Amino acid sequence: MLVDPPLWPRHGTTWAHLVSDTSLDELHAFAARAGLPRRAFDLDHYDVPDERLAELVALGAEPVSAGELIRRLRASGLRVPARDRGGSGH
Repeated sequence: MLVDPPLWPRHGTTWAHLVSDTSLDELHAFAARAGLPRRAFDLDHYDVPDERLAELVALGAEPVSAGELIRRLRASGLRVPARDRGGSGH
């Protein structure tokens, strides 16, 4: 599990991304254990408010830079490219 810094402002907070570079099943299972709502899932990641970051790290998510997160997600084959996102996410 990987989590990047909360850099994306929206709805009065900043947001991080939680991803798995192994499988979406692993990602969904971790998110469920962390109590993240399924609606926070956006095709290949969960959007996570900055106040949840320490909790996710304590549960085992590895903090990485935004660049490292995207490199590892692409290398895993799980990244959904922007052209395939349609109206979803960012």
